[in-house]
Amino acid sequence: MNLFLYHTAGCHLCELAEQELSKLPLKDTVSLVLVDIADSEPLMKQYDVRIPVIKLESVDSDLGWPFSCEDVVHYLAQNNIEL
Repeated sequence: MNLFLYHTAGCHLCELAEQELSKLPLKDTVSLVLVDIADSEPLMKQYDVRIPVIKLESVDSDLGWPFSCEDVVHYLAQNNIEL
């Protein structure tokens, strides 16, 4: 399953979020996918002032910044993904 990190270039908070996510022991079942919202007008409208945001593929809920590793683990567990 893909875990999307919605971000954009030059966003300091996005860089911090990526560093936080890099600490997680993601297994083969979860792939981190970086998505630059500047490449998509619909994503810009949806996430413009909220980035960085993570969202699991095929899940309605997302998790906006600020988040810690523990918050991400909890978000994944709520969606039946165990690390």
